[in-house]
Amino acid sequence: MAFASKKEDETGLSSYYNNKTTVIQEARVFNDTPVSPRKCRALLTRIVYLLYIGETFGTQEATTLFFGTTKLFQNKDSALRQAVYLAIKELATTAEDVIMVTSSIMKDMQANSDVIYRPNAIRALCRIIDPSMAQGVERFFKAAIVDRNPSISSAALVSAYHLFPFAKDVVKRWVNEAQEAVNAKPASSYFGSSSGGGGGYLGFGGGSSQPSGPQVIQSTSSVAQYHALGLLYLIRQQDRMAVTKMIQQLGGGKSGGGTTLKNPMALCMLIRYAAKVIEEDPNVQRQMVELLEGWLRHKSDMVNFEAARAICEMKHVQPGQLTKSIAVLQLFLSSPKPVLKFAATRTLAALALTHPQSVAACNVDLEALIADPNRSVATYAITTLLKTGNEASVDRLIKQITGFMTEISDEFKVIIVDAVRSLCLKFPSKHSSMLSFLSGVLRDEGGYDFKRAVVEAIFDMIKFIGDSKEQALSHLCEFIEDCEFTKLSVRILHLLGIEGPKSPQPAKYIRFIYNRVVLENATVRAAAVTSLAKFGANSAEATLKRSVTVLLRRCLDDVDDEVRDRAALYLKVFGEKPLADAYVKEESVFSLAALEAKLVAYVKDPAAAAQPLDTSSVPKISRAQAAQEAARPSTLDTIGAPIAKSVTPVPQAPSAAETQSAYAQQLAEVPEFTDYGAVLNSSATPAQLTESETEYQVTCVKHIFKEHIVFQYNVSNTLPDTVLEQLSVIMTPQDEESGLVEDFIIPLPSLSSVTSPGIVYVSFTREDPTKYSIGSFGCTLKFISKELDPTTQEPEEEGYEDEYQLEEVELSAGGDYIIPSYATFGSEWDRMRSGPNATETFLLGAMDSLKAACESIVEVLNMEPLGGSEIPASDSVHTLQLSGLATGGGGKVLARCRMTYSRGSGVTIELGVRAEKQEIVDLVVSAIA
Repeated sequence: MAFASKKEDETGLSSYYNNKTTVIQEARVFNDTPVSPRKCRALLTRIVYLLYIGETFGTQEATTLFFGTTKLFQNKDSALRQAVYLAIKELATTAEDVIMVTSSIMKDMQANSDVIYRPNAIRALCRIIDPSMAQGVERFFKAAIVDRNPSISSAALVSAYHLFPFAKDVVKRWVNEAQEAVNAKPASSYFGSSSGGGGGYLGFGGGSSQPSGPQVIQSTSSVAQYHALGLLYLIRQQDRMAVTKMIQQLGGGKSGGGTTLKNPMALCMLIRYAAKVIEEDPNVQRQMVELLEGWLRHKSDMVNFEAARAICEMKHVQPGQLTKSIAVLQLFLSSPKPVLKFAATRTLAALALTHPQSVAACNVDLEALIADPNRSVATYAITTLLKTGNEASVDRLIKQITGFMTEISDEFKVIIVDAVRSLCLKFPSKHSSMLSFLSGVLRDEGGYDFKRAVVEAIFDMIKFIGDSKEQALSHLCEFIEDCEFTKLSVRILHLLGIEGPKSPQPAKYIRFIYNRVVLENATVRAAAVTSLAKFGANSAEATLKRSVTVLLRRCLDDVDDEVRDRAALYLKVFGEKPLADAYVKEESVFSLAALEAKLVAYVKDPAAAAQPLDTSSVPKISRAQAAQEAARPSTLDTIGAPIAKSVTPVPQAPSAAETQSAYAQQLAEVPEFTDYGAVLNSSATPAQLTESETEYQVTCVKHIFKEHIVFQYNVSNTLPDTVLEQLSVIMTPQDEESGLVEDFIIPLPSLSSVTSPGIVYVSFTREDPTKYSIGSFGCTLKFISKELDPTTQEPEEEGYEDEYQLEEVELSAGGDYIIPSYATFGSEWDRMRSGPNATETFLLGAMDSLKAACESIVEVLNMEPLGGSEIPASDSVHTLQLSGLATGGGGKVLARCRMTYSRGSGVTIELGVRAEKQEIVDLVVSAIA
């Protein structure tokens, strides 16, 4: 097909020529007598082109075109037949009754067929056949896989790869043929078909009875090995030992020279499989690393690089193991090929995050690349130098970066900025030059991602480098004067509201903030009003507060409702300190997941509608914690790291509130618990009652209701040839006066290794719901064990009763009755001065440090440590501040632990507890006692 000329494109002829309707109308050429191969090839090319650019054909249209092309099967033109198979393969997914052409395709893929389009027929058949027909064509595919013609072998291997998800059992039987294809030697001749009777050069001069025309030129690249290796791994991927053996057999020993693999792509694939095996099984790391180091000396640059990268990306790799791979990458840095330089600098940039000292050996070569004409190479070179350089080289590097920032794309600018951010945290004394660099690039042209990266870098400098705060805030104020991104303006205004009132001269920021009220859109104006209010509420200067009040009154006439409402709210709270503390100075917010669970339970409970929603039982978290939950995934440890390989993202663990919500939904489905009401609290993490290596594994989750406690036992059976029936857990209180009476046990009828885990419930009634029952319970798992018949997999009729002793289950204050909740300790401690309280002194002789004592107390009480007090600043004296929320309407509880440490006597603690109920105070004291 000839591409449309520029003139045709301008006049719209090309769009008409490649129009779906036009193509369908012109499909009449398939019915012409005689058939014109040239016209048919052109039309088939246009059909494939339309499918390629995303055009969709309806089922009827696709079916009409599909069966129109099948009429060309009788034509002897080889090029036309290749185009027919290409079109059939693409249309097969949409058209109906495509299976009808199976016999015609199979005729062209016979082993004695020596036509150029035999590989095309094999690929088309893969798309046409039903998975149930795979067994019927098995012998054709087996013969094609071991064919001496590499194009036929590759077509069969790739088709088998695509058939595997639908016909696993059939394709697995082709493993011997795939192994033979891996070990096959490349064809010795460049020309002609090796299947026999192909004739002489390009099919001319021979005595073949096959149709005349161009014959295939066999490839000498051994690409069939690459496809065969992919199929072998697909078949064996669930058997790690088989994969390891395959790698060792094909690896060629320590030198890598004995391998039968001649194709570089196949070797690269084998290296990736080796890297995956190392990640999954560290025990074979030594043997695999020896193979990887052997491949570092291969004649192909592609293989050298892949082996070097695999070593650099290994988990817990030692500096000694990196020497050879870094030497190979260093050679690539001086290569005349830009792609090798780019690959090497990119890999070294990632490695510099974890092993900067090892990469520092390449610094001289990397500095030579700063002026490389390929700016992508230069960017990664400078990024690596920023991570490996010393403090003395910072100013020189920053000067060199500034020169080419305008010449690179935003994507690489972000990498540079992130590297500078990590550098300024590494060398805080150089913050001035780096802040000047960041403020300079902030004024340059760029997209949102680039500007956000610069703003994030300045935010981190404000947070971690105190000396840079004033200068950084000034640069941000200048930026929002001409900022085109609403999100960034809002974030900067929020930061100014937090940090501005703490500065020596807070008044100088007011002008910049109020300018936003005058000049910006409604979203930014609302954020500016909130920022102004924080200056008024948090500043000790009366004149500043009066000025802010005047500015907020002007905002009452704003055209936007949100701006007016915020201004009115803040003007109101300025006059009343309790309101100002709650709405402006409050450092905590509700945990959104916990609040959502509370609202869902409130909406679902018809009886709750008579009372207003009680938010006192919803735990709070600090604003820093809330920001951390919503933060972007990158951290200071990983900034600037290129994505070296595609990995499956690890899902984040559910939060405590999300776990609670899931448990509540699970319990609501058990009919016996429908009258128990809402779940007040569930264990955040299940208690392990067995060792992880035992044949039966049991964990326990405790659910606290208003008048009941339910113990949920998650039981797993790891024995594949045994089934357990009538499972129950017998609980025995260690204290007769525990205040709990057992109601019933919901046993598990049957449990096998396939159906594991299963759940056994044990319910208790609280004799006095106002008291917080604590104590230990002995637990025994009882069941009937039955062997499985190895042939039928059915359990035997007769079994035997057995029991399994579990660890004790404890009901305690922390985790069962108290949940962490953030609070402003100073004001809350003073507010609860007149309420229930207690002060006790304890000696913890077993503790060898204040840090160990803090960790133990936080773990026992399960309360939120405040203000970073969980980390002692001194080795001898410390005060730990804790806040929590008691379940069942128990209200807030605060604890203050003043502690001293002396060698020999351990840690002495003065525990002060204040709560809204005396029962909670006694509960906390007894937990420590």
